[in-house]
Amino acid sequence: MKRLDFFPQLAMFGWAVVTALPLIWAVLSSLKTDDEILSSPWSLPADWRFDNWSRAWNAASIGRYFLNSLVVVGGALILTMLLGSLVAYALARYRFRGNRIVYYTFVAAMFFPVFLALVPLFFVVQQLGLLGTYPGLILVYTAYAVPFTVFFLHAFFRTLPAEVAEAAFLDGCSHGAVFLRVMLPLARPGLVAVGIFNFLGLWNQYLLPLVLNPDPDRYVLAQGLAALSVSQGYRSDWSGLFAGMTIAMLPVLVAYVAFQRHIRAGMTAGAVR
Repeated sequence: MKRLDFFPQLAMFGWAVVTALPLIWAVLSSLKTDDEILSSPWSLPADWRFDNWSRAWNAASIGRYFLNSLVVVGGALILTMLLGSLVAYALARYRFRGNRIVYYTFVAAMFFPVFLALVPLFFVVQQLGLLGTYPGLILVYTAYAVPFTVFFLHAFFRTLPAEVAEAAFLDGCSHGAVFLRVMLPLARPGLVAVGIFNFLGLWNQYLLPLVLNPDPDRYVLAQGLAALSVSQGYRSDWSGLFAGMTIAMLPVLVAYVAFQRHIRAGMTAGAVR
């Protein structure tokens, strides 16, 4: 039996190595000179060149792209969590005609390939005068992330005890007060989990801003990295390119490491009824 347990652990260890090795290599390369990257790619840096990061942040405009991503992803995340939790709560806790139709519409939207909607989405955003603007990207990101949020939180809200809500109603709470003061605190693990998933997905989004955000001054980080890979590749500034990639990865890694316990708790709590 112990031998059988060894193989899954070995597979997980191998997967961890395959996943972590490119990240470690990219971080180390960001602290080397260009000559070291080409001549000794697997060695430690002879001198730790943290100035590569400052050069990428300032000269390569990674700082501006980073702040643009914070504005867009932060705004979209707030809207997504607010709207998604409201819709999921209403669908999970209230019975009304068309409840299942609305729910399965959101589920079906999760499986719709986004690239099929790019052309009509482009013209809709253009007609609204939001092409290449922060509000335009925020609204599109929100529409992109809400279906998964509703699907995830719907199952989570259904696991919450109805007796708690009934006791709050007896104490004179309104429907809004029950949602804000009782249900949302109880759903905190699920909210944190789906919030992290949304953050990871929106932070790494490239296709939507590529089509809807043509203004270079408002490029998000994924667009900026794509432009940086071309410009720095022509200049052979590999250390600056790796520094930009490392800066882009850090928020994702920090978010996952900081909230991994909440992610596991949210997924397990939402899966058990």
